[in-house]
Amino acid sequence: MRIPHNERLGSVITDGEPERKCILSGAHDVRDALVRLAISPDGEVLPDALARAPGRGAWIGVSRGQLETALTKGKLKGALARAFKGATLSIPADLPERIEAALLRAFTDRLGLEMKSGRLLVGSDRIAEHARMGKVAWLAHAADAGEDGSRKLDQAWRVGQDAEGSGMAGVTLPLDRTTLSVALGRDNVVHLALTDRSAAQRLAVPLQRLLRYLGQGEKTGQDHGESPAQRAGLLPHDDDLRLKDVPKQ
Repeated sequence: MRIPHNERLGSVITDGEPERKCILSGAHDVRDALVRLAISPDGEVLPDALARAPGRGAWIGVSRGQLETALTKGKLKGALARAFKGATLSIPADLPERIEAALLRAFTDRLGLEMKSGRLLVGSDRIAEHARMGKVAWLAHAADAGEDGSRKLDQAWRVGQDAEGSGMAGVTLPLDRTTLSVALGRDNVVHLALTDRSAAQRLAVPLQRLLRYLGQGEKTGQDHGESPAQRAGLLPHDDDLRLKDVPKQ
């Protein structure tokens, strides 16, 4: 993907995190919470899920439903025209769907990389064992995971982290077990855990963007005083969890 002009930075830096402005709402948020749009050489507006395409970009911090409304009412076209001044633009009718697919791919690709590195655990028994030993930095459950199984793993995690009574629990992902199984090439992936805090932080960005776009950002505790990892439900709050004995890479 090539963009003809350099992106204007003009970003506010808050606690070391660069901010961007949503072209639709006008609200500012940390860069890692927003979705970047870029244009192809022929002027087609496309999602830049990893925010790595060179040149100027446009950022959105709205949900898919809000984006679809803006697209239908023509507000997206005007906002993009202002963001990409002088560029000939073509907005795909299925842009909202393309963005969701790109964000899902970015998240599952990151999961796959962490699995290849040996930092991602699957399987209830294996996760429970590591959790009780205090060796789980992040815990997650498929959207269709059974409540009983999730509750038991949450409890094992709290025990291992000396966080009993805190209410600390794994994040419920917006993907069911079938989607997770296909993405990771494993059978019946229902629960997942990361054994490394750095890996959890790496996963925070794509998950945060995905959850926010799906309108689930409010479930991740998104406050400006929290880190991106905490906003994405990847790392508990400091008063809820004292990470210990977790290997660092």
